[in-house]
Amino acid sequence: MEYSPILHSFHVVPSSYVKNKLLVFCVMLSLWVYMIYCCVGYCSTVPNLTFGSARSHEPDAAAADRQGPSLGASRDLLNNESDLDSRGDEWDEVRGEATNINNNNVVTSSFLNETESKKLPRAIIIGVKKGGTRALLEFLRLHPDIRAVGAEPHFFDRNYYKGLEWYRDLMPKSSEGQLTMEKTPSYFVTREVPARIYTMSKDTKLIVVVRDPVTRAISDYTQTRSKKPDIPPFESLTFKNMSAGLIDTTWSAVQIGLYAKHLERWLQFFPMEQLLFVSGERLITDPAGEMARVQDFLGLRKVVTEKYFHFNPAKGFPCLKRPEGISKPHCLGKTKGRTHPNIDPEVVQSLRDFYKPFNRKFYKMTGQDFGWD
Repeated sequence: MEYSPILHSFHVVPSSYVKNKLLVFCVMLSLWVYMIYCCVGYCSTVPNLTFGSARSHEPDAAAADRQGPSLGASRDLLNNESDLDSRGDEWDEVRGEATNINNNNVVTSSFLNETESKKLPRAIIIGVKKGGTRALLEFLRLHPDIRAVGAEPHFFDRNYYKGLEWYRDLMPKSSEGQLTMEKTPSYFVTREVPARIYTMSKDTKLIVVVRDPVTRAISDYTQTRSKKPDIPPFESLTFKNMSAGLIDTTWSAVQIGLYAKHLERWLQFFPMEQLLFVSGERLITDPAGEMARVQDFLGLRKVVTEKYFHFNPAKGFPCLKRPEGISKPHCLGKTKGRTHPNIDPEVVQSLRDFYKPFNRKFYKMTGQDFGWD
């Protein structure tokens, strides 16, 4: 085989200079690899701030999705613009908003007290629609021992099939010393509800806000007309036969005011001692007085007193104020205190005559004269 100088050059023993260069290169390469390894190891121990922040908010977001819409930014009705009394059907659509109210007042205590948990309500405002239930709930939410859902869950009348755990999950967290409650005005007139609440707890305390049934019916109609301007006149809806003067008791606006008939169903399950009847009229003229009765009934300290109320002559009902500070009072939203339409006085009188025997029976059953006659 012929000798090749090129091949021979590959077998030439490198000089000491080349050996030194290779040694330096290998050392530097090793150091570089080691430094990368150390950096990677260190970074793996540092929390991922972006990911960690997102995860830390997941429970709150989930809780918000399970809560109900709000009335504002705090228990004193800040930024309250929602007519939630009439938005019970939209619970699933707007329920995330309610956390802003329900949790604003418990965030601090929740961090400090890890024993808080969601509990089924021990007290429920069960009615009546357009009686003043929203005002009562917001007055009660001023109390530090009350935790209440802002929206109307409609569990016992519309969502009962979802089960008690679903219902419990809607409630705000509370400590052992606090009272969980909710309000859904349609409960009082729904046949199945008394038995269902009794099945949950026979010790549940029940609050009914009642109002002159004629005024209540007109207010109910006014709310409906604000959404459906083309509905028939109040007068034509009131009567089955106007010439005969026959009242249409199938119309819900009229039917709700038959308080005595609805109460009979509740008394089949609950003793009168577990029901409190709040006057919607006195809730306006003497909110502190009615709140004293409510707080006694619920076994609460008398915290919500006259210092929390300021009567707004323009709106015609009391607004809430902070006892301390100089901030202006905050009122229920613009949907409250709507101007009622002018109703034929003869129709109004016919309704008063119709309700009179039912009112008197209701006075006798409750032991209270509400002065509607």
